[in-house]
Amino acid sequence: MAKSSLKLKRSELKEFLDEKANYYENPKFIGTDPIQIPHRFSKKEDIEIIGFLVATIAWGNRKSIITNSNKLVEFLENNPHDFVINHSQDDLKPLQTFVHRTFNGEDLSTFITALRHIYLKYDGLESVFSNTIENKNLQTSIHHFKNRFFEVDHLPRTRKHVSDPLKKSAAKRINMFLRWMVRPADAGVDFGIWKSISPALLSCPLDVHSGRVARQLGLLKRKQNDASALAELDRNLRKFDPKDPVKYDFALFGLSAFEKELF
Repeated sequence: MAKSSLKLKRSELKEFLDEKANYYENPKFIGTDPIQIPHRFSKKEDIEIIGFLVATIAWGNRKSIITNSNKLVEFLENNPHDFVINHSQDDLKPLQTFVHRTFNGEDLSTFITALRHIYLKYDGLESVFSNTIENKNLQTSIHHFKNRFFEVDHLPRTRKHVSDPLKKSAAKRINMFLRWMVRPADAGVDFGIWKSISPALLSCPLDVHSGRVARQLGLLKRKQNDASALAELDRNLRKFDPKDPVKYDFALFGLSAFEKELF
């Protein structure tokens, strides 16, 4: 496909994106993606806890993300839910050695404490998100989740590791986590374990790579990758598939990662 043919009519663009989404939503690509880590688990709480932590550190070099995600599994003794619920202060001490870019051991210890708070006070991650949806908008749920997550004692610096869409963030990593949890597992990639939230409410994980492709395809005009850009991209993707707009994340990511000559 030549670059000139990226100027597609709307019907052609939908057909193109559907084709790419179907192609890249495939388990054969899991081996290079951080989603491989939660795929090691079968228990719902294990999947969502390690998925949340992996998504939290999912920025930078992908090999480094996967390497450090493996370390997270080891720190949680290959039993994320049990570790979160039953850990002691002594159990948290080894976590102090963890580091991924600006996310350090102190942050990780706080996250483990905050996750226990979420499960014991709010009945788990799914409940927090599903019970705080306003006007069919999951982005407000992320805002409420962040507030509840940090009801535990924490250093101010740790707050930056959970984005807030109401402070203009595109919240790429947490939107990716929500995609993992909510979208159906039919293709063997996402998990579909959160039945109380509709895939129609999801937002596309927006970063510099997916944003670049979206602009090339005419799906996004705003130059900054912020909450306003995310809302613009959401509107355009929902025109193509209002029930499952975030399936197109596979198309945007796949095109940026594997078909760079086009973009």
